[in-house]
Amino acid sequence: MQTRIPSTTLPPSGSGRPAQSRGFAAGANADPGELAKFQALASRWWDPTSEFKPLHQINPLRLAWIEKICGGAIRGLNALDVGCGGGILAESMAIHGARVTGIDLADKPLKVAELHALDSGVPVLYEKIAVEDLAAREPGSRDVVACMEMLEHVPDPAAIVAACARLAKPGGFLFFSTINRSPKSFLYAIVGAEYLLRLLPRGTHEYDKFIRPSELLAATRRGGLDLLEMTGLTYNPVTQVYRLEPRDVSVNYMLALRKPLA
Repeated sequence: MQTRIPSTTLPPSGSGRPAQSRGFAAGANADPGELAKFQALASRWWDPTSEFKPLHQINPLRLAWIEKICGGAIRGLNALDVGCGGGILAESMAIHGARVTGIDLADKPLKVAELHALDSGVPVLYEKIAVEDLAAREPGSRDVVACMEMLEHVPDPAAIVAACARLAKPGGFLFFSTINRSPKSFLYAIVGAEYLLRLLPRGTHEYDKFIRPSELLAATRRGGLDLLEMTGLTYNPVTQVYRLEPRDVSVNYMLALRKPLA
């Protein structure tokens, strides 16, 4: 059977999407169509062989990187996972000793996260709330703020970055991951991952929502954050191994930043 390759003529963001999905707070900085995707897949979040296999595979890498940036450990730190989904990163940070809150706007993944935490005994507090609303309620309250694999799914990623910056304590650490908008990312993250290797469901990503490092860095500077490190996250389809690669941010990449003390 021949694999159909998507057209390189990319549709405008938001075309053909429903006006609202169940469990979505109207007016929040979220795309109803994007939330609906993850609502539909919620029951498979903790299946390491499912559509979320890549998240399970990269989670040890990103957790180790977060701990390294935070001085070697996150034990005792007050951490926030923005766009936590089913709680893969949130639970792993809690297992490593952080006091973790996970927030999301999709009901079903949050319920999956809560049930999994009950089953595993890992103490994570989950809440359905927009990060902008949490920032207004609890500014300067977190030692660690992580927003991973989310920015490319929202209408206004810069507003998310600004809210995360407000939530961080002076001296707090912030972590963002997303996908670069480049010809290589279209080939790897959409054609390769969704159509050829089928690592992700088709339609998971939209090219025009990808974010160049320069764009994300501009948003972090507006938030008053200092860059500590930028690294790429690469995948070898032959060995099926992910690795951190600081010299290659052409597809997936992560930023580590710090909020100044003064």
